Amino acid sequence: MNMNTDEAGTLYVVATPIGNLRDMTMRAIEVLKTVNYIAAEDTRHSASLLQHFLITTPTVSLHEHNERERTERLLTDLQRGQSVALISDAGTPLISDPGYFLVHRARELGVRIVPIPGACAAIAALSVSGLPTDRFSFEGFLPAKSKPRQQQLTALQRETRTMIFYEAPHRVLETLQAMQIAFGGARAVVLAREITKLYETIRAAPLAELINWVESDANQQRGEIVIIVAGAEQVTAETTADSSDDLLKILLTELPLKKAVEIAAKISAKRKNELYQRALEIQKNLDVK
Repeated sequence: MNMNTDEAGTLYVVATPIGNLRDMTMRAIEVLKTVNYIAAEDTRHSASLLQHFLITTPTVSLHEHNERERTERLLTDLQRGQSVALISDAGTPLISDPGYFLVHRARELGVRIVPIPGACAAIAALSVSGLPTDRFSFEGFLPAKSKPRQQQLTALQRETRTMIFYEAPHRVLETLQAMQIAFGGARAVVLAREITKLYETIRAAPLAELINWVESDANQQRGEIVIIVAGAEQVTAETTADSSDDLLKILLTELPLKKAVEIAAKISAKRKNELYQRALEIQKNLDVK
C-alpha cells in the first residue's frame, strides 16, 4: 500500500565529490544540512567531507552488508515524515555503490525521491575520452576471478556501444590483458585514473600499447580507475576472423598449440577444427615451436 505522500518525508539521493571538494554543489550542502539524518556508505569516511562543509547532521551507515536490514528502519522514518539523504563514499550513489534496494523499496511504497546530481566518475571519464558518447554501456566492476571475468568480456566482444568499466588498481593490468584477449590489441581504450585528484591521468591508446604503458609504470596501477573501451565495429565475417586471429596470436605465445586452440574455441564459440588449421598458419608466422 502506498503511504500518504503529504505526510511522508523525502529521500534525497545526493552526489558528493569524487576527489576535489570544490565539486560539491551548493544544493547538496543545503540538503545535507537540513535533512533529519544522512545514510552514508561509511560514516567514518564521510565524516571529513561533512566536517569540511560544517554539516553536523547525524549519520547512520548503509552499506552492502546491512542495506536490507537498514532499509526497513529508513522506510519507517520516512513514513513518519522524516527526511533522509543517501550518500556514498564518493560520487553518485547506486552507481557501483549501495542504495539500490533502498531506492527500489521506497519507490514501491510511493516515497518521494529527489535526485541531487553531481560528480560521477563514469560520466566524467566518458566526457573526456574522445570515444563515441551517443550510445554507451556502463558495465561497472568485472568479476574478480579470471575465468568469469574473461567470460563476461567475451560476451561483450560484439557490443557496438562504448563500454565503461570500473576497476580496482591491483587488478587493472590483469583486466587490460583479459580485454586484449577478448577485444584484440588494436581496440581503442582510455584509462582514466584519479579523476579530479592531484595525480589525475587520462591516457588514450590502442589496448596493446596501453598495456605496455601500465606495465612499465607502477603508478598507473594505483588509485581510482575507469576504463573506457570503444565499441566493436559492425560484425562481419572478416572482422570475426580478425578477432579470432588476434586471440590465437596471444594464446600461442604462451601456450602449446593444442591448448591454445582449446581455449580459443571456448572463448569464440568456433569449431576446433577450423581454429586448429588457422593456428597452424599463425604459428608458422610467429615461429612458435
